[in-house]
Amino acid sequence: MHNEVAVTGLGIVSPIGVSIEEFWNNCTGGVSGIGPITHFDPANVESKIAAEVKNFDASRWMDRKDARKMALFSQYAVAAAVQAWRDAGMPEDLSTLSEDEKRIFAADRIAVVVGNGIGGFEVLVESHTKMMHDGADRIPPMTIPLMIANEASANIAIHFGIHGPAFTLVTACASGTDALGQALDLIRAGRADIVLAGGTEAAITEFSTGAFCRLKALSTSYNDKPELASRPFDRDRDGFVMGEGAGILVLESLEHARARGANVHALFAGYGSSCDAYHLTAPQPEGAFGAKAIELALKDAAMEPREIGYYNAHGTGTELNDPMETRMLKAVFGPLASKLKVSSTKSMTGHCIAAAGAIEAIVCIKAIETGILPPTIHLDNPDLAQGCDLDYIPNHAQNVQVNAAMSASLGFGGHNGVVIFKAYNA
Repeated sequence: MHNEVAVTGLGIVSPIGVSIEEFWNNCTGGVSGIGPITHFDPANVESKIAAEVKNFDASRWMDRKDARKMALFSQYAVAAAVQAWRDAGMPEDLSTLSEDEKRIFAADRIAVVVGNGIGGFEVLVESHTKMMHDGADRIPPMTIPLMIANEASANIAIHFGIHGPAFTLVTACASGTDALGQALDLIRAGRADIVLAGGTEAAITEFSTGAFCRLKALSTSYNDKPELASRPFDRDRDGFVMGEGAGILVLESLEHARARGANVHALFAGYGSSCDAYHLTAPQPEGAFGAKAIELALKDAAMEPREIGYYNAHGTGTELNDPMETRMLKAVFGPLASKLKVSSTKSMTGHCIAAAGAIEAIVCIKAIETGILPPTIHLDNPDLAQGCDLDYIPNHAQNVQVNAAMSASLGFGGHNGVVIFKAYNA
């Protein structure tokens, strides 16, 4: 029997809110976070819209001087981590604890695992441009420490004075979900008592947007109506919308959480992962190995499909993903699939790449806590011709109490990650 793992802290930076309360109100209210791109002039790219984080002021969560030493993806990660840390009732300064407190919050028994896909892309672009204009000796000296993907987890560890493992996991769009899974294993294995885990991404640049456009992956038909652009499972979908942000959870052994009197949001019940080994950008058409990841997560949680009340879909709104993911669910859930509550919150947040899985894990936890299931907005005409015929909670949230929720993330390269959370009954 595994050691049970509790979720005791939640933190978020997203296109629809930079606090859990703001995010959840907008998520259940069906508010779109998609608008015209402001991070750069989109005149030269085909897709001119994105789901950008609004009203982000890093100084709310960290010293301004520290923030200047971080790329945006690191700032988002630290901001979400500070929120989660405080939500979990953790001490503000690990270095000033009493000996008794140090036994509860031992810095070398706390770990960090953060998923990231691309790193400090804006730093790379700006530094490369500087080199091309002014020569290599004019590259800003902090380019590498700002840019590399591991710096999000490193900056979180530095901020709190954490001395346990600090890992970065890169599995494209599954990175945030897989980071949570690795954190789960760290606690179960007894290698850590507490783990800050999740995902972060800030890659809305001209280069990345242009590159995704070259793959024909982004929505381009709704530049004049950006709030309508992300349309998972709808017949008029035409690609995903770039998003950004971070989601961080505080995870700890249930025994540890109880011993310190922590509030428990939910239990982290199970995790499964697999690889399609099929194509660099396209999913295996029948979703066979996404289904395998679900089966592995259920086995890990010692649960049956009938126990899952809500499924947060990868739901990118692309031509290939949505029918494949529907087939994937039908393969695992069989006749129960038609009764399963499913939604894609990417219809509101866009696709936050490595942050997506962590943000959507938070959606699952809040759905369990509140009994509100968020909608798939702009689902006006389900793509029945391609078999998208499940209950995707179209357009309006539903009040349904669920005891267990599942989220899947499916990344380029065939990376599949699935997490399951369930209600905690003290």
